[in-house]
Amino acid sequence: MDTVDLQLIGLLRANARESIANLAHRLGVSRGTVSNRIARLEDAGVIVGYTVRLKPDVETTQISAWTSIAVEGNQTRAVIATLLGEPGVTALHDTNGRWDLLAELRAANLQELAAVLERVRLIKGIGATETSIHLQTYRVG
Repeated sequence: MDTVDLQLIGLLRANARESIANLAHRLGVSRGTVSNRIARLEDAGVIVGYTVRLKPDVETTQISAWTSIAVEGNQTRAVIATLLGEPGVTALHDTNGRWDLLAELRAANLQELAAVLERVRLIKGIGATETSIHLQTYRVG
């Protein structure tokens, strides 16, 4: 996968119903290129399906977790681009302090979460991670 593939995955994750024409315009490539890349990503098993996203308070069967990430050297942009293409990452935040990035993860079960964490930890440029699983959410107001 290259940068265009990762950007395409990021756009599809934000709106899988986005038209090929809009995706092509946003990526600065032709519609044919987008169609071919989507087909290739599906054939390779990178894109395994499309889904509906629900409001967080409606989704009760998924596991949510936060992963704090330390990036080695000046590889932040490359790490961010790769993380935005990871299906298990639902949000990514730049932070200050001990950790460089904070990723919100979602998975259907613990086995799937373990697979997401393994893929994240293997990304070139990630030096260390620390993950906390959400057990319960308390709302103010």
